[in-house]
Amino acid sequence: MGPGDVLAAAETAPPVESVEVVARDLAKRLGAFDVSFLLVDLIEEHLVRLTSTAKDPDGRDPKPVELRNSVYERVLRTQRPWQEQNDGGEQVVLPVTNRGDCVGLLEVTVPFCDDEVLTQLGQAAHALAYVIVTDRRFTDRYHTGRRTTTMSLAAEIQHQLLPSAACCEAAQFTIAGALVPADDIGGDTYDYTLDRETLHLSITDAAGHDVASALTATLLVGALRGARRAGRDLAEQAQEANQALLDHGDVSLATGLLLRVDLQKGAVELVNAGHPAPLLLRDGVVKPIELESDLLFGVKPYRYRVQRLDLRAGDRLVLLTDGMFERDAADADLPALLLETDGLHTRELVRAATRAVTHACHGHLQDDATVLCLDWHGTARTERQADNGADTDTASPPGISDDGV
Repeated sequence: MGPGDVLAAAETAPPVESVEVVARDLAKRLGAFDVSFLLVDLIEEHLVRLTSTAKDPDGRDPKPVELRNSVYERVLRTQRPWQEQNDGGEQVVLPVTNRGDCVGLLEVTVPFCDDEVLTQLGQAAHALAYVIVTDRRFTDRYHTGRRTTTMSLAAEIQHQLLPSAACCEAAQFTIAGALVPADDIGGDTYDYTLDRETLHLSITDAAGHDVASALTATLLVGALRGARRAGRDLAEQAQEANQALLDHGDVSLATGLLLRVDLQKGAVELVNAGHPAPLLLRDGVVKPIELESDLLFGVKPYRYRVQRLDLRAGDRLVLLTDGMFERDAADADLPALLLETDGLHTRELVRAATRAVTHACHGHLQDDATVLCLDWHGTARTERQADNGADTDTASPPGISDDGV
């Protein structure tokens, strides 16, 4: 059972049924008693079993599965399979991941699992990630499957502004982001994209709450993406975002931090539109980066300054909105958390940070809390190591032991 078999099975099915077809094909080829695919919900607290060959009629179990301190969380964290013998055979849980983005988990119960079977399952899980990334363009099934709570109109708008993948691994860097919305949406966004020579990053915070702030964020992200795709330089991108709010925002304001990272040199250009300073973890020391602050977007026509920073291999750069450290969130102590999680994968730092802020706010944030983390590996690397578990660390985040409990 190789990746080509999985892709061939998926190709025969409509996009909304491809996961079930792949699951049934795996069950038949391996004699499996059950093959399940699980999605992580939007708030990363539960898993939703999207399909299972052992359940009828549609294979979906509507009851969410607790993620925290579970075997599933361990597999997501380490990106390595877990297996255990039970009365019915051998249960195996594998990561379904595409370029660092954790799409979900494959859970299989087979009569036996030797190295050959485990290799086949790993290849199948990897191919399944590509199937899902492709097919979710054509159906809402994967979007609705991740929702364990009702989304407001503002939340729907805000969610659609974010990148489709929360994490990306490349030779020179790994990046991961997350947004924890306030009870009354606050208008945060983050964005990234990659071209041949440059990594583009942004994090923004629109003033206000609910639909008004979501609409401001829409103007801002649309203007930034349009200017970037038209080949504008960083100062021009900032000016176009500013003009969009002046022309259409009806007295809307937003802070923002825009970055361009040269992948050949590690040189960073930055524009700071009144945004909180990013944090830099370098050589075991956490410091805010001292930046000159320009006007917020939407105040008046303005010429934004481009500032510069040089990254070194091993640097961890963290962009934040004020919801990560103001009011109740201040109890989270992010600099200390950065030191505690040094050595963990980028996405695990992001997960630990958002959990800490949510805990500090007792689950009810007064403002959106957004974090975007860049790990810079250096320019010496020209290819990403792409085997299972590559570019990951098996150390445990605070509060979770190495055995996952």
